[in-house]
Amino acid sequence: MRFILLILSFTLLLTAQNSDKEIKKAIVKIYSAAKEPNFKKPWISKIYRSSGSGAIIGNNLILTNAHVVANNTFLEVQRYDMAKRYIAKVVAVSHELDLALITTEDKNFFKGIKALKIGNLPYSEDKILVYGYPMGGKTLSVTSGVVSRIEHQRYVHSGSKFLAIQVDAAINPGNSGGPAINKEGKIVGVVMQGITFSQNIGYLVPTVMIKHFLKDWSDGHIDGVPQAHMFISKLENPASKRYYGLDENRTGILVTKVMPLGNSAGKLKHGDIILSANGKKIQDDGTIEFRDGEYTSAKYIVDKLQMGDSVKLKVWRNRKEIDIKIDLTKPNNIVWLVKDFIYDKDPTYFIYGGYLFSPLVENLVNSGKGKDCQIYNLLNKSATKDKQEQVVLLGVLADRSNRGNQDLYNYLPQKINGKKIVDFKQFYKEMMSQKDGFIVLEDANKREVVIDVKEAKARHKHILNTYNIQYDRSKDLRDANFSNGI
Repeated sequence: MRFILLILSFTLLLTAQNSDKEIKKAIVKIYSAAKEPNFKKPWISKIYRSSGSGAIIGNNLILTNAHVVANNTFLEVQRYDMAKRYIAKVVAVSHELDLALITTEDKNFFKGIKALKIGNLPYSEDKILVYGYPMGGKTLSVTSGVVSRIEHQRYVHSGSKFLAIQVDAAINPGNSGGPAINKEGKIVGVVMQGITFSQNIGYLVPTVMIKHFLKDWSDGHIDGVPQAHMFISKLENPASKRYYGLDENRTGILVTKVMPLGNSAGKLKHGDIILSANGKKIQDDGTIEFRDGEYTSAKYIVDKLQMGDSVKLKVWRNRKEIDIKIDLTKPNNIVWLVKDFIYDKDPTYFIYGGYLFSPLVENLVNSGKGKDCQIYNLLNKSATKDKQEQVVLLGVLADRSNRGNQDLYNYLPQKINGKKIVDFKQFYKEMMSQKDGFIVLEDANKREVVIDVKEAKARHKHILNTYNIQYDRSKDLRDANFSNGI
């Protein structure tokens, strides 16, 4: 009997070793050369090299992080069991969820590989193994740990909050994009970030968001994760409940603002109390029970839906309960005054007589060491029909034609020659349409910037040559039909 048990133990060990070997063969090292734009000086950029990890998931596809392949100019991949590198390319990317799919030009790369399967959302204390190619060596690294907690966290790459898995397995630069594997050999998350100077605190993109990404891409196009586009506050104060006539035993969240161009516009309004969404009760602290005894942000209800889906709400309005259906059709980037982080393309800009203009995007807000308060405060501003995008005068290239204005930077014009600025495209057309006379810009404090059109045009080429600038505008403006030269 003892002999039989020994044979059985050996067989189980051999099976586990084979399974481990199959997993390792599906882990990929990714080499990236990328171009990092300079949003303060958008005509220049720098090249940097980095590496990350990925996992083969079938159909000749490798799953990794978006930040591993962002802004790339050249990609290569290498298998665990091969020394050869293969040229790769990006197939699909969601910078919002920090996920990407890549493949190789030579499909022989995938021969003999058993693709990894994507599992279900794990539970706290579940054991996991993290595979990848972190700093400290060249070969594959495997670290072990457990799931510490599951809740909404900010994804550093996009700045958005989604469900995330916290683990205590050692995670270091280079692990990004690598899989966390459960005892069944399935992917339960993709490594995305860690906390510097912490004691083994790392975060994974969970399988529920990975599956959302794959389903989104099933039609060949990434639409993104929908939002309801509203601001809410908690309803934990008993006096607030009495004020709105809500029984103290009922729970919900208070709508404080509805974004004018968002999905909830015309459906919800200030003072509404959302009691539930798609049948899920919303707690006073803004959470929902997503599993027995486990809570996370109520935003999770909408996060799981696809663009084009609908969410059904029970709302307390005017001391009555009503049903509201919201169609999630509008993309997130149109509702904000400051647009989302830009990746995989160069910044938009143009120079006019030494004045450097650009649309305000999150890359600019987060550039540099300090935060400019007047710009930083715009992050929570909603776009409107009359004001869809904020233009910024980044700075002035000093020249005799712009004396007195050379200290200007981060100037936010609201009007051009008395006309309200709706977006960057309209502003650019207005600037380029001026043939003579003056251009007068005005900010919210009525501070004016006056540009002599004739003088600006006369000095324009000299300024570009002086500062060794090849193009006075970004490629998207040069290619556009309305890009008349200065």
